[in-house]
Amino acid sequence: MLFTEKLREENHDIFQLIFNHPFVEGIGKGDIPKESIAHYIKADFEYLNAFMKVYGLAISRSSSREDIRYFFNKMEFILKDEIHPHHNFCDYIGVPYESLQGHPLPPTADHYIKHMMHHAQTGSMGEILGALLPCPWTYLEIGEELLKAYRPSQDHPFYQWITFYADASTKSITTEMRERLDVYAKEASLAEKDRIRDAFRKSCELELAFWEMAYTCEEWPSTKAVK
Repeated sequence: MLFTEKLREENHDIFQLIFNHPFVEGIGKGDIPKESIAHYIKADFEYLNAFMKVYGLAISRSSSREDIRYFFNKMEFILKDEIHPHHNFCDYIGVPYESLQGHPLPPTADHYIKHMMHHAQTGSMGEILGALLPCPWTYLEIGEELLKAYRPSQDHPFYQWITFYADASTKSITTEMRERLDVYAKEASLAEKDRIRDAFRKSCELELAFWEMAYTCEEWPSTKAVK
């Protein structure tokens, strides 16, 4: 069994919790509270900015042009392609995308970003990949699960979102990252593999928490106290 296959097996429980989360199920049903969608976009815009910065840190630690090209291309995907699902959500709630950019991070998104930055700055390349991989992987499987369960037509409010993440080009993002991590894991020590597992597991937990954060419109405790 490949290393990433083992990771998926070990974290099957969290993947299932993500598939069953009310925000994710709401995407399939075409019914999500508009304030939850706005909260999601505000946080995810900043999260993806941080994701690109982690790619940048990985570039700075790369030893070959092949590695540099790989991470650069993934940054370009976020900039050019991954705005489309955000636009789908913005169209649904009738809010301009620009108005949902540049907002302070809620606690969970702040935690998730710092988790990735920690591994990017102090960990190995394997840890960086382990911390990054759950994001594209869970979204790929969410798209596939929703496509299979709901078979949305083009008039479904989230058809573009679902088909974007279930698309072959999105799948290639996960496949390529898995392949790189599997190659790295072949030479990694047992202690290193444990650190990668820990980074991967925590990112899976934070993916689940991110959906909950968006659905409940999570705020910092002091902000809620003022209200």
